[in-house]
Amino acid sequence: MTSLVDERSAVPAAREPLNGIQTPRLTTVPANWLSSAGQEAAELAALAGLQLDPWQQIVLDQGLRERDDGSWTAFEVAVNVPRQNGKGAIIEARELAGLFLLGEKLILHSAHEFKTSIVAFRRIEQLIMGCPDLRKRVLRVRKTTGEEAIELVTGQVLRFLARSGGSGRGFTGDCNILDEAMILGDDAMGALMPTMAAVPNPQIWYLGSAGIGSPSLQLARLRRRAEAAVESGEPDPSLAYFEWSVDAHRDECGPACTEHDGTDDPASWAKANPALGIRITESHVRNERASLGGGGIFERERLGVGDYPADGADTWQVIGEDAWRALAAADSEPGEPVAFAIDMTPERSHAAICVAGPWRGGTHVEVVDHRPGTGWVLERAKELHERWNPHCWVVDAGGPAGSLIDDLAKTLGVEVVQPKARDVAAACGQFYDAVAEQSVSHLDQAPLASALAGAQKRPLGDAWAWARRLVSVDISPLVGVTLARWGLGAEVEKPKRGPQLW
Repeated sequence: MTSLVDERSAVPAAREPLNGIQTPRLTTVPANWLSSAGQEAAELAALAGLQLDPWQQIVLDQGLRERDDGSWTAFEVAVNVPRQNGKGAIIEARELAGLFLLGEKLILHSAHEFKTSIVAFRRIEQLIMGCPDLRKRVLRVRKTTGEEAIELVTGQVLRFLARSGGSGRGFTGDCNILDEAMILGDDAMGALMPTMAAVPNPQIWYLGSAGIGSPSLQLARLRRRAEAAVESGEPDPSLAYFEWSVDAHRDECGPACTEHDGTDDPASWAKANPALGIRITESHVRNERASLGGGGIFERERLGVGDYPADGADTWQVIGEDAWRALAAADSEPGEPVAFAIDMTPERSHAAICVAGPWRGGTHVEVVDHRPGTGWVLERAKELHERWNPHCWVVDAGGPAGSLIDDLAKTLGVEVVQPKARDVAAACGQFYDAVAEQSVSHLDQAPLASALAGAQKRPLGDAWAWARRLVSVDISPLVGVTLARWGLGAEVEKPKRGPQLW
C-alpha cells in the first residue's frame, strides 16, 4: 500500500513559467556593416518612457545597421510577429529615432485601416508630449482628420496616413513605416517606391503578422527572399527580415516527429511569441487555443503560421527555375579576361555591378555587388577596375544606369562600352541560349535568382530584352550579368596593362 508520503512525492514539481524566445525563427540581415544606431534608438525610447524588450532591441540594432559611408545596410526591414507581442513599440522607437536622432526630414506612417493609423498617432504623441526633453522640440501637432502629423522646430515631420492606391504619392519620405503589412499589395507599393528614388538614404519598415492569403502579396515576397537567403547561406543584401513563428506539423507527420512544432505544445507558443511571460500569459494562450479550436485560426493568429500567396514574380516565366539551379557550381569563378556591367532600377532604388569571365569552356556570371541607392557605384567600380583590369565596362545608355556613363568613364579613365538596342537584344538571346546549352555557371546568388524569377520579355524590334513584371521586382542583377557576358566579346581598345592582381 502506498503511503501518504509516497503519494505526495509522486506529484510532479510545478513547471517554471514559460518565457518567449527572443530570437526570430526565420531571419536574414545584410552583412558588411560598420555600426548601428539601434542602441541610441533604444536609449531615446527609454527617455520617452518606452522600455523595449530584448527582441525589440534586436530588431532595432540589426535594422539600423550602417555601412562605413553612413548608409543603411538594409533598405527594407520586415518584422513578422503574432499580434499583441509589441510590434507597435518597435514602430514608435523607430519613429522617435528618425525624428530626434537621425534627422530624417519626412517619416510616413501608413496602415491599412484609418483607425489603426490614428491609434498609432495618439500613442507616439503621448510619448513625445509626455517627455519634456522631446516636447520642447515640437513646433506643432496637427490633429485635423487626414492631416495628422507631428512637426519639429527643426523641420522634421512625422505624418500618418491610411493606405490606399494613391497614398504616399507626392511625398518623398526618408523613412516609410508600413503597419499592417499583411495587407499590402502592388497598388500601395507602386505608389510608394517611386517616391523614394530621390532620397539619398531611404528605408522602408514593414510590420505585421502572419500572411492571410492574397492581401499579403508584398509580405510573401519579402518572406521568400528571407527563405532564399537562409537556404543559400548568403544574406539578402538589402533586406533585414525577422519572423517569430513555428514550423507546424504536417498531415503526414507521425506521433514521433521531432522536426516540426506541435500547436498544443507550450514550447511552440514561446517560439512564436517573444512577449510570452512579459505581456502575454501562458494561461491566455491556452484559453485562445480552446476558444479558437481548429481551422488554422489559432495557428495563424498566435503561432505565426501564415498563408502566403504566390504571384507572377515567382513563376520563372522566361528561364525555368530547375534549369537555372542546375547550373549552380560552388567552385565557379571567372577566368581572364573579365567584363563588368552596371545596371539599376528605374526608380534608382538599387544598383548592381556584375561580372562575367570564361570558366571551363563556358562562362561564369556573378553579381559582385548589389546595394540600395546609387551613390556607392563609382567608388566600388574604381576599386574593381584597379584590381581586375577588365576587358571592358558595359552600361546600357538607354537604361536607368545610362546617367552614370560620363562619370564612370572619367573615374576609370576608359571608354565605357554602350550597347545599341540590337546589341542588348543579342545579349539577352545569347544569355538565354547559354542557359539552354548549359554553358554558363553561377553561384546561385539570391539577388540573381530573384531577378530571374520576376523577369519577363519585352519586345525589342524582332527580338526581345529583359523586363520586370512588377514594380517590386529588381532585375538589375539579371541585366548586369547579361550585359557583362556580352561584353566579353565586345570590341574595345585594349587599355595598357597594369600589374597583375589576381
